[in-house]
Amino acid sequence: MSAISFENVARTFVRNGQSVVAVDGVRFDVKEKEFVAIVGPSGCGKTTLLRMAAGLDFPTQGTVSVGGRRIEGPGPDRAVVFQQFALFPWKTVAQNIAFGLQCRGAPNETRRHSVAHYVALMGLQGYEQAYPHQLSGGMQQRVAIARSYALDPEVLLMDEPFGALDAQTRVVMQEELVRLSRINPRTVLFITHSVEEAIYLADRVMVMARRPGRIREVVDVAPVRRREGWDGCERIEDVMDQESFVHLRTHIWRQLREQHATADK
Repeated sequence: MSAISFENVARTFVRNGQSVVAVDGVRFDVKEKEFVAIVGPSGCGKTTLLRMAAGLDFPTQGTVSVGGRRIEGPGPDRAVVFQQFALFPWKTVAQNIAFGLQCRGAPNETRRHSVAHYVALMGLQGYEQAYPHQLSGGMQQRVAIARSYALDPEVLLMDEPFGALDAQTRVVMQEELVRLSRINPRTVLFITHSVEEAIYLADRVMVMARRPGRIREVVDVAPVRRREGWDGCERIEDVMDQESFVHLRTHIWRQLREQHATADK
C-alpha cells in the first residue's frame, strides 16, 4: 500500500468571481519510506498538493489518501515543515520540540526522552533553553524538523523548508536532512524550486507542468545514487558521479524551460 496517494486530483479556486484551476488530473503515489520531491514553475500548484496531503485543503475532484485512508483533515500521522520556521517565539528549543507531544498528552518522561533524543540528533546540544530569536536561521529550521520528527509521523511534508536560508546554510541543512533520513527514515513529500536540491535529496522527482498543474514527468533518481560506503555524513558531491548529476539536472531543466518557452508564445 502506498504511503501517500493522489488519485485524479483537481483543485479549483474562485478568485474575483472567476474559477481558476490550480491542479488537474494529478495522479501519483509515494511509497513507504520514499523521498519524493516536486519541482515546477511558480504557481503550478506544488504547495496546493502538499496542503491537500496535510489536510489543510481539499480536492475539488479526486481523492488524496495516506496509508489507504482518505484525508479529511490534519492528523498525527502527518507533520508539516514550512519555509518559515513557525516556531513559538515565547517557547524554548526544548519546549518547541515537545509541543506536539504535549498536545497529545504524552507523559513528562516521554517528552523529556524524545526532546533529548532529537536535540542530540539535530546537533542542538547546549541550546535547549534558548529562544528562537537567539538562534540562526539554520538552527531554527533544525528545531522545526526536530519537532516534526518527535511526533513520529508516518509522513513528513516539507514546503520549501530551506528556501529562506542563505546558500551556505542551505547546503548544510540539505546534508543534515540526508543524514537524518538515513538514521531515521520517513516517507517524505518535499516541495522545492531548486532542481539541484531535488536531485540531491529525492528518490524520485515529480516535474510539474504550469497551470493547470499536472505531473509532466517522473524522474527516477535512486538508481544512480551512490549508497555504498556511507559513513554517516554524506556530502552533496558524494551523492552520485558528476556525469549522472549533470545529466539529470540538464534533463529536468529542459522540461522546465520548455514550459517557460510555451508560456511566452
